[in-house]
Amino acid sequence: MTAFVIPNWNGARWLPGCLDSLAAQSLQPSEVIVVDNGSTDGSLELLRERGVRTIELGRNTGFAFAANRGIEAASAEYVALVNTDVELAPDWLARMAAALDAAPGAASVASKMLDLGDRTRVYDAGDILRRDGVCEQRGRFGPDDGRYDEPEEMFAACAGAALYRRDAVLSLGGFDERFFAYLEDVDLGLRLRLAGWTCRYEPAVAYHASEGSSGALERPLEAWVERNTLLLVAKTFPARWLPYVAYRQLGWAWHALRERRLRKHLGGAVAALPVLPAMLRERKALRASAKVRIEDAVPKRPIRGRRAG
Repeated sequence: MTAFVIPNWNGARWLPGCLDSLAAQSLQPSEVIVVDNGSTDGSLELLRERGVRTIELGRNTGFAFAANRGIEAASAEYVALVNTDVELAPDWLARMAAALDAAPGAASVASKMLDLGDRTRVYDAGDILRRDGVCEQRGRFGPDDGRYDEPEEMFAACAGAALYRRDAVLSLGGFDERFFAYLEDVDLGLRLRLAGWTCRYEPAVAYHASEGSSGALERPLEAWVERNTLLLVAKTFPARWLPYVAYRQLGWAWHALRERRLRKHLGGAVAALPVLPAMLRERKALRASAKVRIEDAVPKRPIRGRRAG
């Protein structure tokens, strides 16, 4: 059995298209659960009219918290996480579930996400973590020219449209809710790999409205990425990788200065400070419980030039 979980915050403009694409799946899910983060845009009324099971949280708790509540509430073996601003091809669930069936050692499946507004462009074809702390979104903004049409192993799945093995996710405590939004899926992907799980990529198509639901967040996207990159590094990376991280951080700051957005960038770094001590304290226990070395979970890749992504 497979369940859909949709974290929602003021996504009424997107929900009809998302829910219609779920209803059109060739493999029908056993349940659909929307976890609402205190929407005030008519989302709840729309969901009631459609008879969709809804968990009302009453306030914006962030993507990670909402996703965890939905995964916990689901009774299916597999749980598909889908953003409100995503529409799925009719064969998406059938292909994703078949990929997970065929890979008992995999805890997740990434899909081929194309831009909803321009369906010839790639939004994300699987995530790859580098030792400088950067998460490459494979194919981002490039043409859908066939390069991402073959199934393969991937580092992690973008949780905007991904399938997870429910028990594997819950065994690690789910998404880290301190991330709130952005990179919580990369953090979970790394922890799953350290625990011995793998991730598959299946080119089943999901259409995503680029940054469609991020504009209303209290911090700009770049600030969330900076904050959560620092948290991820502090929580999991060995000290010997710090020169790579420092190189990337200096590069990001330089580009932010040149593009007149340094204040936003530094705001993200400052926002990480209260959480960093807790992340640093967890490093030892996380590494001690790992079944896979961090060096094998995050292989060495180029951090500059064309091959860096």
